[in-house]
Order: sequence, then structure tokens, then C-alpha cells
Amino acid sequence: MAMISSEIFPICSYLPAKSLYRFKAVNKGFYNLLGEGFFLVNHVHNSLKRDDTCFFVQLERPCNEEVRLHLLPSQQQGSGVSSEVLQSLSKSSQILASIKGLILCRSIDKTPSEFYICNPATKSQLPISLPTHDEENLNARAHVMIMLLECYDEFDDYMVVHFETPTDWSSDYACKILKPQEGLWKTMEKGFCAGGRNIKFNMPVHDNGVIHFISDCGSYITKGSPYFEPYIMSYNLKNGTSTMLKLSKTARKSSTDKKCDMSIFNWGKVSMTSSSICLVRLKRSTFKVWILKDYKTSRWKRIMKIKTKEMCLKEKYPTITSRL
Repeated sequence: MAMISSEIFPICSYLPAKSLYRFKAVNKGFYNLLGEGFFLVNHVHNSLKRDDTCFFVQLERPCNEEVRLHLLPSQQQGSGVSSEVLQSLSKSSQILASIKGLILCRSIDKTPSEFYICNPATKSQLPISLPTHDEENLNARAHVMIMLLECYDEFDDYMVVHFETPTDWSSDYACKILKPQEGLWKTMEKGFCAGGRNIKFNMPVHDNGVIHFISDCGSYITKGSPYFEPYIMSYNLKNGTSTMLKLSKTARKSSTDKKCDMSIFNWGKVSMTSSSICLVRLKRSTFKVWILKDYKTSRWKRIMKIKTKEMCLKEKYPTITSRL
């Protein structure tokens, strides 16, 4: 069989990448299918409907660490990602984010740097062209904050969000959104207001069309300022509204201590109405975890308190980082 029939095509688009590559070795039709853009788009669309099965790990540069893939305990049958792809990513790219099999990468072997979305299972790449006036800032990491988020409309499964660092400290971050079907960057009318603190752009929480960022800790803000204590700032990707979300009172207690660190993560599946935000605080060798129970009133519930020693962590002051 040289071609894949129209009846079999939809079925193939639901197959795991590992199965497709097994068929590729014995059937010319499958071999050609994995090079067709239309099929790859449909395969990505169907893949995003499934739960995450693995995660990528790569330490920040300049450690020059390899990209490693870890399967979840319930998914030991494999991911379909070859060691060849992982080696290639290790040598040429920095992984910035991932969603259900797609990864957002930044090249490190080219000048200026380039961004692209990669499906490591099908060995396909989609280059991303940043807005023209940002090209000269590609190598200045502070000027380029780009993230990959899930999209829940009828046309696109994912979108790329880009924040431009303001030149004036009092200005907002200009926001641009790229959706695959449109193929063009859309500039939001309103920028993102980050408040008075530095924002952790490396760990966004996207929930129901709203993206959330947590600020850093520390005592560099004047007491009495609305930004004296750490906070979460949300940005509505539909209307460009920025809203501050308070942390729990107990989480904010002594949060300006230089040995205090906080991060946020998704809690539950973001496509479900029951999804929420998880707040993790590490202070003086103790982890505390809260779940946001009521968004409007900023009501949190603490669900865990544990010493780093009980978790068998060797580091005296470990860091909380984002999950890819």
C-alpha cells in the first residue's frame, strides 16, 4: 500500500507516535504520512486531548546538561521520543515550556537565537518569527519572555504568548499572541501590569483564558506600598485586564525574608471547571502548600506542611522551579 486511504487517515492521527514509527519501517504509506503537514497538525490536535504522559528535564545553562525524558509511573509503555531527538535538543536548544508532547525551544547554536515549536515524537519543527522590532533583543534574555499555552477554541489547540519588557519602569509589558491558524502576531490593546515587584515569568499558570504570574519575595519594597508583600498578578488574554490576587495571610507572613521563596502551579486539569492554583512556599527548610478555594475572595486552604529533611532533600536551601 503506497498511500494511506481516507478511511484509515483519521485512525492514524490518533495513534501514539511510537506506533506510527513502527508502521513507518514496514509501510511506505506511513513513511510518507509522517512528512505531511496536514497529518502532523491533526496528530498534534488529537495528542493534546490526552493527559500528559511524561516530562522533560533540562538544567539551565551554562550547565550544558542533556535533555532527559521521564515517563510517569502509569505510562511505562513509552513515549515514542527517540534518544536521537533528545541528543539533538541537548546540543542545540534550550527548552522553555511544554504542553502535552509539544515543546517550545530556543536555539543556542545560532546567532541571533531562534524560537520554534517541536513535536519530538514526530521529529517535526515549526519556526516562530518574533515581532520584527524584537529581533535585536533575541540574545538579551530579559527582553524576550515567550511562553506556550493551551488554547480552548474551535480553531487552535495552543498559542504562543510574548511579553515585551518595557523601556520605562513605570510602563506595562506589551503583550502579543500568536495562534497557528492566524499565523500573525496580535497585539493586545492593554499591556500587562506587573505591579511594583519583579515577576516570575518562567512559571505561568494558565486557567480559563487567564494567565497568572507570582511575584518574587524580598524586602526591597517600601512598607505601606500595596506591593510590599508578594502577590499573584493575573492577565486576561481576552480583554487585557490585569488583576492582583492576594496570597493567604499565613503565606504572606514573613514572606519578605530573603530565605523565603514561593511559586505557583496548576492544580487539576486546566480544561475542567474544578481546576485551580497551587501555591508552594519554601521558608527555612519547610515546604507549605496551599490551594486556591475561592478566586473572587482570594480564599486559600493549606493542604501540606513538610520539612525538607522529611523529603530526603540534601540541599539546605533547595529552589522551587517550574514543571515542564
